[in-house]
Amino acid sequence: MGTISMDGYTGGAQPEYDRMKEVKAFDDTKTGVKGLVDSGTKIVPKMFIRPCHELEEDLKRPCVKLQVPVINLEEIGNKNGYEEIVKQVLDASEKWGFFQVVNHGISMEVLNNMLQGIRMFHEQDDEVKKKLYTRDRTNQVLYQSNFDLYVSRAANWRDTLAVDTTYSGHLDPKELPEICRDVMLEYYNQVLKLSDVLLELLSVALGLKPDYLKEMDCSKGWTAVNHYYPVCPAPDLTLGISKHSDPTFLTLLLQDQIGGLQVLYEDQWVDVQPIPGALVVNIGDILQMMSNDKIKSVYHRVMANQVGPRVSVALFLKGLLSSPKLYGPIKQLLSEDNPAIYQEFTLNPYNTHFYSRPLGEPRFQYYKL
Repeated sequence: MGTISMDGYTGGAQPEYDRMKEVKAFDDTKTGVKGLVDSGTKIVPKMFIRPCHELEEDLKRPCVKLQVPVINLEEIGNKNGYEEIVKQVLDASEKWGFFQVVNHGISMEVLNNMLQGIRMFHEQDDEVKKKLYTRDRTNQVLYQSNFDLYVSRAANWRDTLAVDTTYSGHLDPKELPEICRDVMLEYYNQVLKLSDVLLELLSVALGLKPDYLKEMDCSKGWTAVNHYYPVCPAPDLTLGISKHSDPTFLTLLLQDQIGGLQVLYEDQWVDVQPIPGALVVNIGDILQMMSNDKIKSVYHRVMANQVGPRVSVALFLKGLLSSPKLYGPIKQLLSEDNPAIYQEFTLNPYNTHFYSRPLGEPRFQYYKL
């Protein structure tokens, strides 16, 4: 396909190509992928181009037309409805690791306002955004492109406004960008209430007491990544987000109607079709390990797109990094026939291990007994 450089020329072999130099020049602009697009680039710079073996693998593994389970929470208030929802949650979590929820109690107005607020943040003046641009993960609010930029094999076509409470356990509203502060506070408040409901459903589905996962402090600390995926001139060469699973207990995702999210199901990619008003829920790695592999944390990715920009908001339940609690297979789920297959761990080293590696590297082996 020829090599493509950030300087806008193509050619054959370029042994002198210095990826780190290109990455640093990109990072130093502090304007992300949107800055590239705004500058008028008509090519995908080399640092974003996926390895050839990945591109070839995609040709062998086409996307199939299947539907990720959709669970209607409308009848959650009555006994029969609740039991049926628990059954559906367990089935989806065992087979797919993903499901969408509708009639979850968060209004379309709140959802749309959030998407619009995040879009406004990313589309405001660069000089305002640059004040938040940093790679210091201890900042509660930060703006950047690609958290793993310096260790990844290929950068992803997206920028991110991140909000992280895993260090402090609480959110300081004054830290949030003024342009979208109110809508963020409203959305996070409501989606965290919904997360408590989902943790209860998962606890019951696993045969535990309803408040088991909440009492394990799964939602004590959380991170929200507010992504912006600019239009891509050659979406077949790069990705919005590389194939990965989430280093979380649970993830709740709000996506706009453009689409691009795909889930790996039975070794085939499946589109997670946007449904107006729905939220996407997926099991995280920590919950798979706690369930001793009963429920699954699966690979997923986001395609780059020639339409857009696409906006999404993922809220990760990650716990509090300062917690001394040990996490590992839940004792009540173990037996002689089902012994623990993972070691116990605390959250801070777990988090450090995740961030030390490129997104999408094999994840469970490190914790296997």
